This record gives sequence, structure tokens and C-alpha cells, in this order.
Amino acid sequence: QVQPVESGGGSVQAGGSLRLSCAASDPTFSAYTMGWFRQAPGKEREFVATIHWTAGFTKYADSVKGRFTISRDNAKNTAYLQMNSLKPEDTAVYYCAAGRIATEIRDDYDYWGQGTQVTVSS
Repeated sequence: QVQPVESGGGSVQAGGSLRLSCAASDPTFSAYTMGWFRQAPGKEREFVATIHWTAGFTKYADSVKGRFTISRDNAKNTAYLQMNSLKPEDTAVYYCAAGRIATEIRDDYDYWGQGTQVTVSS
């Protein structure tokens, strides 16, 4: 069973950068699509980005396109979310999830991490 564990969250000023990591100890990690979602206080959990297990397909939410980059290193069982030009509206708890299909639909992901807080101040 894949159990994602996020790290790399923190507090930055607007315009700054952070890189989130999502590690999984299960060797089957490389066969899963990995997605990033986020949830701000009082809001629904929303899609951010996803990457197919082959890393040949990625998809982004319009709100982060051009600023965030998702990637993965299957040899390290780790996925990444590089976040640049951060804005206060990016403030949220960021969750990593593993699934079989590279979609933006939460229910298509089977395994979820505990989340990591990202706070962007103006």
C-alpha cells in the first residue's frame, strides 16, 4: 500500500518559492499517478497538478499554470511540486495523493498524505 508523506511546506513572502516533496516507501510507487491538491480554510480541497507514472503526462490547474511544476523521480519513490512566484492565495494545506488515473478528480486518487502547510504572506 502506497502511503505518501509530504514535506517541504513553510512560510514565504509573495513572489518566493518552495519545493514540496512527496515520498512513498512502497516500491509500487512508480506505477501510480501522483497528484497534488490543496485546501484553504473554509474551502473545498482543489486540484493543483498531476503527473502520470511515466512522467510523460502532466496537468495543472489554471490558477498555478506557468508558476508550479510537478515532477517525479521513480528511483527515489518521490514526487515534487516546485512552486514559484507564490501568491497569498496559494496559502493552503497541500496534499499529495496516489492513484491510477492522471485526473483532477479527487475520488480518482486512492491514497492520501497528511498534508503540509504552505503560507504565503503579502
